[in-house]
Amino acid sequence: MMIRPVAFRMNEQTAVNNYFQEDLDVNETIINQRAQQEFDDFVEVLRAHGVQVIVIQDKGNDTPDSIFPNNWISFHDSGTVAMYPMFAENRRRERREDILDVLEEQGFKINHVMDYTAAEEHGVFLEGTGSILKDRVHQKAYCALSERAHEELFIEFCEDFDCFPVLFTANQTVDGKRLPIYHTNVMMAMAEHFAIICVDSIDDKKERKNVLDHLRKDGKEIITITEEQMHHFAGNMLQVIGTNETRYMVMSSAAYHCLKEDQLAAITKHCAILHSSLETIETCGGGSARCMMAEVFLPRA
Repeated sequence: MMIRPVAFRMNEQTAVNNYFQEDLDVNETIINQRAQQEFDDFVEVLRAHGVQVIVIQDKGNDTPDSIFPNNWISFHDSGTVAMYPMFAENRRRERREDILDVLEEQGFKINHVMDYTAAEEHGVFLEGTGSILKDRVHQKAYCALSERAHEELFIEFCEDFDCFPVLFTANQTVDGKRLPIYHTNVMMAMAEHFAIICVDSIDDKKERKNVLDHLRKDGKEIITITEEQMHHFAGNMLQVIGTNETRYMVMSSAAYHCLKEDQLAAITKHCAILHSSLETIETCGGGSARCMMAEVFLPRA
């Protein structure tokens, strides 16, 4: 599921701890038009390779980050839908129950809604699959703690969805200081047989070893990226299924072009690669390809 924006711009409320965001000296109308074109081109690339995409139009209620739905909602094969507490107040307006109606009309079955949003009242946040990186094969969940990912709520999520929690802190250098990375899914991506990770962002050696031990134990090939590559969104990828069950690793063109030949070879050993230019979305939104896609694992009715 993907949300087509109608008022995309740099969100000043998220920029306080999303250090990937930059403001463009361009009229907001033009920025939104560019983002819409990038969105449409991206959807076309996915559909051309047999990836099923449900596009829903944003309603435009001052929701500049609506293009990143994976942060407020997730869909699970048990028929459960989870809704998450958001750090930025204007992102809370992105939550729409009518989207559930659209999915049911598309033939999906929803049995239960797990609503964590009351945690916002206590200043506790957990921003969906931005914060939670699930290994669905081994029932583990990885989480880099930050202002947008609180430990107690992550543990509650793991108990609710029967996942083993793998906790750590991931940092980036901002003006000479090491500060928490806002979302797990910008420094790490999980695929069936491999994981892409910016190991250097995990400063604590014990935490780093623990994360790598879990990945190795589960037979994942570990593909490491640098912090510079992470800033080109090389950690913000998602594996999807297209025509004839073909697996694709989806990323932005910026991520693709910053990867070295050996890294690309390591990925293509397991699956093909799809990429599309998301320059405006990445610059102003501080998110990339993975953030734009909310996977629908719901059973068919």
